[in-house]
Amino acid sequence: MTVEDQNIEDRPAENDIVASLPIKGLIYTESAGTVTFFPSQSQYLELTNALKGASFVTCSDLCAVDYLRHLERPLPSGVSPERFEVVVQLLSLSRKQRVRIRLQIPEENPHAPSLFYIYPGAENMEREAFDLMGIVFDEHPDMTRILMPHDWEGHPLRKDYSVGRVPVQFKEAPGPR
Repeated sequence: MTVEDQNIEDRPAENDIVASLPIKGLIYTESAGTVTFFPSQSQYLELTNALKGASFVTCSDLCAVDYLRHLERPLPSGVSPERFEVVVQLLSLSRKQRVRIRLQIPEENPHAPSLFYIYPGAENMEREAFDLMGIVFDEHPDMTRILMPHDWEGHPLRKDYSVGRVPVQFKEAPGPR
């Protein structure tokens, strides 16, 4: 099955999830029963609120992707590729379905709205995306590093982060006996 580019305004919605959303002009694809939305920055919070109201009450994953050398990746028409993407997986147990959201994040201003106040469980996932990729989530209650030391410079999962060796440090490690 191939992924088809769809726009809600272009045709009648066949998917009940898409049909139930009050947002006009959403770009989405559907493949193997999973709907992937490509909202603009301004549609992102409205979309996630609407999906939560449509029983997608669990944010099962949130991560960031760096497409530094793949800016020409295939995307639906109407979606402008950016270096970074925030990818969100939402789950509805009552519907037994998942949806995906792919939000384009520009390199020159890597900011995204925080989902913390809609999905509190996204807090640490957003902190991880900030720590390792440098995406800042606006309105996040604690936008600090979660994995790297607080004085670490840079974001180690970015494709242009220099590869270097960091010596392993052990505190009070027992010596050989």
